[in-house]
Order: sequence, then structure tokens, then C-alpha cells
Amino acid sequence: MQKFDAFTGNLAVATAMKQINPDVCAAYPITPSTEIMMIFADFVSNGEVNTELVTVESEHSAMSACIGASLAGGRVMTATSSAGLAYMWELLSVASGLRCSMVLTCVNRALSAPLNIHCDHSDAMGAKDTGWIQIFSENAQEAYDNVIQAVKITEHKDVRLPVMVCVDGFIISHSYEKMQYMEDKEVRDFIGEFNPYRSLLNVEKPETFGAMVLPNYYMEFKRQVREGMEKARRVILDVGNEFGSRFGRYYGYFENYMLDDAEIVFVVMSSAAGTVKHVVKNLRDRGIKAGVLKPRVFRPFPAREIAEALKNSKVICVLDRAETFGAEGGPLYLEIKAALQTAKSSATIISRIFGLGQRDFLPVHVENIYKEMAGYFETGNIKMFDYVNVRD
Repeated sequence: MQKFDAFTGNLAVATAMKQINPDVCAAYPITPSTEIMMIFADFVSNGEVNTELVTVESEHSAMSACIGASLAGGRVMTATSSAGLAYMWELLSVASGLRCSMVLTCVNRALSAPLNIHCDHSDAMGAKDTGWIQIFSENAQEAYDNVIQAVKITEHKDVRLPVMVCVDGFIISHSYEKMQYMEDKEVRDFIGEFNPYRSLLNVEKPETFGAMVLPNYYMEFKRQVREGMEKARRVILDVGNEFGSRFGRYYGYFENYMLDDAEIVFVVMSSAAGTVKHVVKNLRDRGIKAGVLKPRVFRPFPAREIAEALKNSKVICVLDRAETFGAEGGPLYLEIKAALQTAKSSATIISRIFGLGQRDFLPVHVENIYKEMAGYFETGNIKMFDYVNVRD
């Protein structure tokens, strides 16, 4: 039985963690993800979960503890943001390389310098090639649902790769909204019991973890990470469909919003998708064939499926809340362009960087981008790369 209530994104994530009841949670506080662990610590102290909450001295230590707990056969979760994720950098590839099952909620926040505690995706994008599955959330509802699904994905025998669930800092993490949540038993029935693939604590079958590998075998280990990522494609869809059949909210690789016959298309992730959809709805009311593709899964990147969804598009604006300095455009833009190039699409694709450090991104800014795109049909000219709402 599902209930309605007002949740912040952080409360939604902490509630999902309580219902999942992980064996171990290791964390170190950093804004704006601190509140997740504060709320979860209350659940621990009140006896609502059986979790061993490990308060460590740094994010590096938090990920180290999570890796150890995962290898010991535990169900493991944590949360961090920004510099905290960057401080885990050395361990992120260790977690994937050792095929650790765990879920990390990344409450997205800008990287310094200058110091900024507000939202952008530079933290998650800095970790996009470390072998972690990455799932992005538009609102508190999706954050809650994604965390629960992430447990089934990471623990699947064909995957066994860590999952990062991304939630926009402050915009989602600290904002209240109405959402649905399930009973604890329903969530635990959905995720099931955790049966670890192997365990450091199994004295009957001792194994070696983290040994040095010389050039004659290192590549084979990395290929296995890719194979796990490829198998995750099917598992992500299967878990999304099972979640939908149980709880009525279905999830795939991306959301298609008025996209089927769209000629002008915006591609955007996370909370900003709501702003863009609002503008696109108004454009549709004016008879303009506009649409939105909102990626949910960034790793593994669903290139073929996205190329198919965008096959009717004539001009596409990819909106990135992160920079890729020295490249043609933002990280999402580069993925979309590669996907369409492989599919031999004739669409014109432009890159726009927005919202760095949580700079305002308003409907008027989307309208201005639309005017540029519409003008392209008349003049054939358009800036291929630009910033949105930035001072000259």
C-alpha cells in the first residue's frame, strides 16, 4: 500500500535507505548530502534498522570501509557530494574493479575553485569513467525510486558493479514536494535477501582480493568491468519494469516527452528537465513540434536507444550542467553527438552549458534557446557551443 507525504530529496533517500536496511553504511558529512546521514543516523539510534553505521574521518575512508564491507559480503550504502566524491576518486575504480555491490547517493554539487556549495554535475561527471553505473533523478520521487532499484541492479549476479544515484543538490535535496512511498515490507520484498557472490569471511573458501596484477592480466580485469556494464543494460530495464509492475511507476533509460514527431528537441538531465518540459508544453500549445529527451541512465550510456528516439529530430540542443574544458561541448553533448554520428543522423546538434554552481535556469532561458533553434531553419546559422545566462 502506497502513501503520500511531503519529502525533501534527502529525506526521500534516507527513507529508502531505512526501508532497505543495509548491513553497513560508512559516511563522512559534506554539504548538501550531510542531511541524508543525519536522518539515517536517527533511524540507527532509534533501532529502526540493523545497520552498522561507521563514522569515519574522511570520504576516502568512507569508500574504503564500504569496499571492505562489500567484499565481506554485506549490503552496503553511502552518500556524498562534490569534493567528497573527488576525495573518493582513488577508491571508485577499486570498487568497480573488485566488482563490489554498493549504492552511493551523490547529491550533486559544484567542484572548487572558487568554493561553491550549490548544484551542478561536475562531481558526477568527473567519475563517469570509473566503472560505476550512474542514474540521475529529476525529483524526490525519482530519487526514492532510483535508490531502491539501484540495490537490485548492483546485486544482480550478472552486474556486480557499484551504482551511483545522482540527486541535484538543494534544488531536490532540500526542497519539499509531494511523493509516494511504500511500506517497509514492500520494499524489502522487492529487493529480496542479499546473497553475496563471495566473501572475505568465508574461511572454507579463502580468496585473494586486491592483489597486484601485472601487464599480462590487467586488461582482462578491465574488460570484465565493461562486460558487467554491458549486462547491466538488460538488468536496468528488467528492474525498472518489475518496479513498475509492483508500484505503478515504470523506468527505462530515458523519458520521452512529446518526442515522437518533434523536430526541435532539448536533451537535459535531472531537475532542469521540469523547466524545459514546461516550456516545451507551451511551444506545443502554439503548434510548434518541440520535445524533450531526459536521460535517466548515463552509465551505461544507451546510445542506440537514444539515437532511435531522436531519429526524427532536425535540430537538437543538449543542455549540460557540467563543463568538459577543451572539448567541443559538455559531457552529455559528446555522448549524444557520438550516438547520432554512429546512427548517421543528419540532425544539427548544439551544446549549451547551464546552471554551473546553480546559476538560475529559467523558462525565459529555454525560450531564448528555442528562438535560436527556430532561427536556424531560416538562416542556417547557429552557435554550436555557448553558455546560458552568463555575463559577457
